[in-house]
Amino acid sequence: MSQDRETLPAPARQKLRPLPAVIFGSRWLQLPLYLGLIVAQAVYVFLFLKELWHLVIHAVDFNEQQIMLVVLGLIDVVMISNLLMMVIVGGYETFVSRLKLGGHPDQPEWLDHVNASILKVKLAMAIIGISSIHLLRTFIEAGNVGSPDKTNYTETGIILQTVIHTVFILSAIGIAFIDRITQPLPDKAH
Repeated sequence: MSQDRETLPAPARQKLRPLPAVIFGSRWLQLPLYLGLIVAQAVYVFLFLKELWHLVIHAVDFNEQQIMLVVLGLIDVVMISNLLMMVIVGGYETFVSRLKLGGHPDQPEWLDHVNASILKVKLAMAIIGISSIHLLRTFIEAGNVGSPDKTNYTETGIILQTVIHTVFILSAIGIAFIDRITQPLPDKAH
């Protein structure tokens, strides 16, 4: 349906009345938010390079477990960066304006059929991935008295982090289930 509106000649499009035009135009107030997320993405690139440099410089001094913890930190930064990209690209495309990539070879596959519902499920899955990395780091560091950041974990803290991770998983399942039952079933030709 949105394709039909985009292919209509300009005079065939109905001009909006003032109030609907203001309300519809207010979507552009989100633009500074997405630009701010791009700045946050740049900060994460800087953080990644800083941590990578730290790993390279101290690789000889670190034991295997310390290297694994730094690598998990790098993976965490990448996953958060991926989450930012999904929010920036998918959110802008869904809530502000079409990107009109015109079949660009680097266009993400999921962008063709992105909507608020699909974006929520993808974001929930990304948050679970990030939470998984944090939980794995916690488990590794909890058993390591001499961890690089000298963090001490209490049993209660580890249990709470595990419960929060489980809530993320259950929330994602709930979001996916609700999305599934609210979507119309495709016609099956027999």
